[in-house]
Formats: sequence, C-alpha cells, structure tokens
Amino acid sequence: MGRNAEVALIKGDGIGVDVAEAAMAVAEAACAAEGISLAVTEIAAGAEYFAETGADIEPGGEERAGAADAIFLGAIGLPSVRHADGTEISPHLRLRDRYGLYAGVRPVKAYPNAPQRLADPRAAAIDMVILRESTEGLFYSAAVHGRARIEDDTAVEDTMRITRSTTEKLHRFAFRLAERRRARGHTGRVTCVDKANVFASMAFFRKIFDEVAVAFPDAPHDYAYVDAQALNLIRAPWDYDVMVMENMFGDILSDLAGGLVGGMGMAACAEIGDGIGLFQPAHGSAPDIMGQDKANPLAAILSGALMLDYLADKADDARFEAAGLAIEAAVQRGFEANDLRPMEFGGDMGTHAMTHAVLRHMGVA
Repeated sequence: MGRNAEVALIKGDGIGVDVAEAAMAVAEAACAAEGISLAVTEIAAGAEYFAETGADIEPGGEERAGAADAIFLGAIGLPSVRHADGTEISPHLRLRDRYGLYAGVRPVKAYPNAPQRLADPRAAAIDMVILRESTEGLFYSAAVHGRARIEDDTAVEDTMRITRSTTEKLHRFAFRLAERRRARGHTGRVTCVDKANVFASMAFFRKIFDEVAVAFPDAPHDYAYVDAQALNLIRAPWDYDVMVMENMFGDILSDLAGGLVGGMGMAACAEIGDGIGLFQPAHGSAPDIMGQDKANPLAAILSGALMLDYLADKADDARFEAAGLAIEAAVQRGFEANDLRPMEFGGDMGTHAMTHAVLRHMGVA
C-alpha cells in the first residue's frame, strides 16, 4: 500500500451518513499529519438503496469492498424498510460472512466528563474489550438470508453454529490482543464468556478456548457464564480486560457495556478477518435525527482510529498507528477539557461541532 491505503466507504442509512463523513474527515486529517493518505471509494448500500432499487448494495459493491484495504460503514437499516419476513435490510451481515470477519472488537472505555452510570469511583477507570465472534453463533442463520427454517407459519428454527476453525482463530486473536494490552499496562486477562453448562455448542467453544490457552502460558484467563457476566459487568466491570464470546452474547453484552460509559454514541467497532477488516460504529441509523446535526460522531471517529491501527499492521507502516493514536488522544484531551459535549449526553454540541473539536485537539483545525 505504501503511503496510500484504499478504504471502501459505505455511508448507509440515517445518521450513518453524518457520522461516516465525520469519521473520514478526522481519519484523513490524522493521516495527512503523518504524511500518509486514504483513497476513499464510496459504495451505495442499505435500506434506502434497497427501497429505491430492490437490491441492498450496488452492483459489484461486495467485490469492490473486498478488494479495498479496509471497509468503513456508517450504519445500515431503516425500521420502515424490511424483507417480507420482517427482518431488516442487512448487507453488512453478508459482508461479514463472505469475507470471514470473525473477530468483532468492541472497546469499552470511560472518559472524564462523560456520563458514568455506576456510582463507584472505580467506574472512571473502565477500559476493556468485548471480542465477539461475528460470523457464526446464533447469527449464522441471519448472515445469508434464508438460513432460518420456517415451518408453515407455525414454528421457526435458527441455528447456533460453532466451528473449530473459526473459534480457534477467535481465541488466538483474543490472547494476542490481551498480550498487546498487557504491554500497555492492562491486566491482559482473557475471560471466556459462554453457556457451557447448558449447550453443547458452548461447551465446544470453551473446550477450544482451553486448547488455545495452552499456547499462551503467561496469559491469565478465566470463564463466566453469560448470564453471570451480565451481572459482573454491572457489579464490577473494572475487573475485566478482554472478554471473548459467541456472536449473540457479544451483541447483547457490548450494548450493556456501552451503556456503562455513556451510550452507543461511544461504541466503536472493528470486525476483522484474515484478509480485510470492516469498521463501524456499533449504533444504529437513528433516522429520526438524520441530517439534523444531532448525532454523536465519536463512535464512528473512534472506529476510524481502530481502522488506522489495523492498516498499520496491514501496510507495515507505523504512521497509520500513530494517526490512530492521535485520534484517540484527541478524544481523551477533548473530554478532559470538557470540550466534547454531545447532545446524546445532554450537551450542546452537534455532529459538526464535535468533529471540529476533535480536529482542534489533534492540532489540525
């Protein structure tokens, strides 16, 4: 890739358009400060596109996305636009499946002057990662439309699928991520979250976790049933560092954890496979506020930082990592100075003002 990295941009629906534009503006400015650049190619996809054309992504869009160095997604879905079976338009699930984006990385970090839902002062130090398998689990039936089995409108079956090949990669990713975090001062403890006491699929998930853990003898690790872990994340979230889990469990617990540090407007996300990564805010499209300059862009902006960190490894160019770290540091400084006050938190700053504030704390505005 040299000095240039190609990003396939899918703005999508609702506020996805607003926050994707904010994220790209910040990412491009951070890269320019490091002497590198992003070549951004836009791909039309989403519910609005489906309503207009009958397709959820433009012709050749999936292939073009996969040919890029990374994919950035704003948000997809509109409550009023659905398939005949009632499910929402979701080409991003198919992209996960097609490109094997098995590692869903959901950072959860508390910032000063942002809402903290727990009274305990230790909540101010929450800094953990939920690692969600993103291609299998209970989402297996949804990844490609039609995998669910419907019995004449009397019953529906969705399949929970756990494979050894994907789960081994996921657990190795978890332990390697924990190693990187331990080098930065975190505990590096990996918690396997499952329901191994009930489901054979989850017992298999834990069995593979134990097998992979042998290759990381210096890494502390433990286990929690998912229902107990939901309680743990309310009672003592500061005790956790990296948590690895099945797709549906991760979908639920990552939203819960996001609520601890302010809300979904802070929920960044990376979905990484062997050949490409997709980066997006974890929130929805919020069409009721689209185009009104009300959306909190920080989840998208921080997802852009994750994308740059990923591109650093892919390009073997540390300048991309430096650009990503500059974004994270700017967000930290902005909160410390009380210069980031999103409307989501009851503040007075809209999407454009928030974006400009991040750029200002990066020293580029």
